[in-house]
Amino acid sequence: MICFWHGIFQLFSGWADGPAYVTQCPILPGNSFTYRFNITGQEGTLWWHAHTSYLRATVYGALIIRPRPGRKYPFTKPKKEFPILLGEWWNANVYDVEEESLNFGGAPNISDAYTINGRLGDQFPCSANQTHTIQVEKGKTYLLRIINAALNNQFFFSIANHNMTVVAVDASYTNPYVTDVVVTGPGQTTDVLLKANQPVGDYYMAAHPYISAAGIQFVTNATVGIIQYKSSRSRNSSSTPIMPTLPAFNDTPTAHKFFSNLTGLKTGPFWVPVPTKIDEKMFITFGLGVSPCGANRNCSNSPFGTNLRFSASMNNHSFELPSTLSMLEAHYNNVSGIYTEDFPNNPPLVFDYTNSNLSFGLAFTEKSTKVKKLKFNSTVEMIFQNTALIGIENHPIHLHGFNFHVLAQGFGNYNSTEDEKKFNMDDPQERNTIGVPAGGWAVVRFRANNAGVWFMHCHLDVHMPWGLGTAFVVENGPTAATSLRPPPSDLPKC
Repeated sequence: MICFWHGIFQLFSGWADGPAYVTQCPILPGNSFTYRFNITGQEGTLWWHAHTSYLRATVYGALIIRPRPGRKYPFTKPKKEFPILLGEWWNANVYDVEEESLNFGGAPNISDAYTINGRLGDQFPCSANQTHTIQVEKGKTYLLRIINAALNNQFFFSIANHNMTVVAVDASYTNPYVTDVVVTGPGQTTDVLLKANQPVGDYYMAAHPYISAAGIQFVTNATVGIIQYKSSRSRNSSSTPIMPTLPAFNDTPTAHKFFSNLTGLKTGPFWVPVPTKIDEKMFITFGLGVSPCGANRNCSNSPFGTNLRFSASMNNHSFELPSTLSMLEAHYNNVSGIYTEDFPNNPPLVFDYTNSNLSFGLAFTEKSTKVKKLKFNSTVEMIFQNTALIGIENHPIHLHGFNFHVLAQGFGNYNSTEDEKKFNMDDPQERNTIGVPAGGWAVVRFRANNAGVWFMHCHLDVHMPWGLGTAFVVENGPTAATSLRPPPSDLPKC
């Protein structure tokens, strides 16, 4: 097993980043590894989780960075703070769930329930008396740190009769945005202020999936917690809490409105202006595809026949992790044969990316371990383009080691002539995980000022072992202070 400190920059300490076979080999049973790193230039809500196989289904937790003494939040100080971790629950061994899908070529079994802080809530019959409860005082303001720790579900989250004010996403402050629903994809965090301004009583907070792909099976029950106003009547009340009205499961317009209306707080600490000079411009198509079944697999559950299995790719390259040495070790020690530095800046073929009626032959992907090499401090612009070859859905794309500015997002095929006019170069949101709209695109920009090897992948865990990812190899800077440090002595070996 390994742990990943999701969203921590790991400035020049990439050995502590965590993804298996990218920055380290897994920690073998009975062994240990101490993660050593400094947190610089960051504050807010992040989280940690296992980064191998499906283990992060249960191995995760909040990682909260508060302002240094003497520095205040850029919003009204809350009465209290509450972490809200949204997750999934299987009535099965999650390792077996993943292995079965990989060995038999189909999609893995869906989760059996959803959770808030590890509890399913009373909408599931097996947990009627196990509902997470938060007590509030009327007239006070509270900070909810919402973390989507689910493997494969994006969520709509609401609180009955209450609005929320978004003040940060992915540990980056935003301009205040008032909403009655939060949309969050796996890996994303959202900080909201909740004002307890309703009549004293009990109110459900609830989350159910946002399903952007057609034909996907899922559990329709919502996971719930309770916002309970403090009073003798409320604490002893046997009445049912008020339930919020959540959006329809497939309400993409509501999801897009939420994601696209967020902007960055320029007056907040650690705000970084948008880089204007672009050194590397990448157009990255991605989505689901197919590949040959492969040896030792029978693909009997594959919807494409027994010779093909699900695959996923970026620019038609389906990423395979190495198994004999981590990529960071190979980079640091100049070991060849672990990866190649030829990930393309553009797809091999230009076509109507969002047309679902194209030739099935376009869905075939090439298995490889290709990465993109970057010069230190270069500016990279990435245009993410969803494809519709085998279904369309919102993909949460996560970049390790950096935040990026989200300049624009929209639907259909990206058109540089028209869509560049929509770029927000003034106060775009900064994040580490972007939900690229279903059947659409998003444009992000970042500065490669952190030497090392940095994974970029879809945070729907079902897609990562299918190959929806790549990595950036960032060269050392000109000084020792801007270069990757030597590996720790206890770094696990493969």
